[in-house]
Amino acid sequence: MKTPQTDPRSFIQMTAATGTMSSISYAEAAPAETGIINQGVSLRVNGKVHKIEVDTRATLLDTLREQLQLFGTKKGCDHGQCGACTVHVNGRRINSCLTLAVMHDGAEVTTIEGLAQDGQLHPVQAAFLEHDAFQCGYCTPGQIMSAAALLNEPCGPSDDDVRECMSGNICRCGAYPNILAAVKSVRKGAEGRPA
Repeated sequence: MKTPQTDPRSFIQMTAATGTMSSISYAEAAPAETGIINQGVSLRVNGKVHKIEVDTRATLLDTLREQLQLFGTKKGCDHGQCGACTVHVNGRRINSCLTLAVMHDGAEVTTIEGLAQDGQLHPVQAAFLEHDAFQCGYCTPGQIMSAAALLNEPCGPSDDDVRECMSGNICRCGAYPNILAAVKSVRKGAEGRPA
């Protein structure tokens, strides 16, 4: 079977015309056919109320980074497996890549940028510096947020207990011994502080 031959000039003209028609057609149809639904939400992030319109499909992570310009919370795996996106919502740690922003309307969200208070590092932040508990630093915000939450969660006294409680946070550089040392030092210091 013989296929029709097209010279290069005709092919380019045909492709250009088709591409132009496609983009015109898409541009005209885009607003009606995108299916994007925005919803207003109020998030109290690091003590400041933000009333914003979000795509109902937007994760809390993307909303924090893209709309509120809070880049400390990292996008690692985008599947809830690495912990780089850990934030606190109403005092509990969550993977912000696994939850939609609209689910947290009215919630109190704390990111790494809001952990320090009145110019003073949070004890976990100070311990990470003291124990050199980071290398490249990409996972550090999530590690710190998890460790800070761990102070208010049930966790046994042993190193293995701490490792298990921090197991949702991956450090690809392997700074685990120093992370463990930092968490242990803060936990030990917290025992002597009044609740």
